Amino acid sequence: MISIRNLCAKYNKKGKNILKGISFNLEKGKVMVLVGPNGAGKSTIIKSIIGIIKNTSGEIIFDDIDISKINNKRKSQLIAYVPQNIDYGSLCVYDTILLGRLPFFTIDAKEEDYQKVNEVIEEFKLTSFINKNVNELSGGEKQKVAIARAIVQDPQLLIFDEPTSNLDIANSLEFLKIIKKLAKEKNIAVLIAIHDLNLALNVGDEFIFIKDGKIACQGNKMIFEENIIKNIFEIDCKIIEVQNKKVVLYGEK
Repeated sequence: MISIRNLCAKYNKKGKNILKGISFNLEKGKVMVLVGPNGAGKSTIIKSIIGIIKNTSGEIIFDDIDISKINNKRKSQLIAYVPQNIDYGSLCVYDTILLGRLPFFTIDAKEEDYQKVNEVIEEFKLTSFINKNVNELSGGEKQKVAIARAIVQDPQLLIFDEPTSNLDIANSLEFLKIIKKLAKEKNIAVLIAIHDLNLALNVGDEFIFIKDGKIACQGNKMIFEENIIKNIFEIDCKIIEVQNKKVVLYGEK
């Protein structure tokens, strides 16, 4: 179990808290999705968890481990993070994925590291791409490389910030299908910030609606109600069911 307790954070010492008492639990094997309007605090929650910004109060607990009391190398062994935009440099696919094992290096990569990379490359069907420069790949292929690099870290928590923003619909759905499968099969807790409510419904087990740095609503798919969405996003919408799945139809603001 991963517990976020009363998390408050701001970007500079003189500023106001952006996050205002965020608390929730992430279960391993589950996908939790953060949804909310731009500027609500979704990305700030992620940056607080991974340590990009310093929390003014609160705790992040992995089982019995207080994240604030461990070094960055140990933290990287627990958390894998895939940002919205990744600079791959000029590395080939194989070396890019191998970098995911960096938290486990001593002086150099060990046989165990290469074995892990080879297993993940095969799992993600990337064998034919291993010598290609990552920048030569399509958007969908790049995202597979990003996931593969994260998975070789053997994380307990896998975090994505707006992972489908640069993908078309087909690649977005394929990406989310992979994430859901990984969470279940590898028993990883997954946290995703995403802006599209229908894509969120496609991948999430649990959901947190964020507004003004606070949790406005939290739960399973049952919390997707027209009045809640209208209150948080300030838009009219209609929720219908298609093949036993909820679909959000957007109206005008």
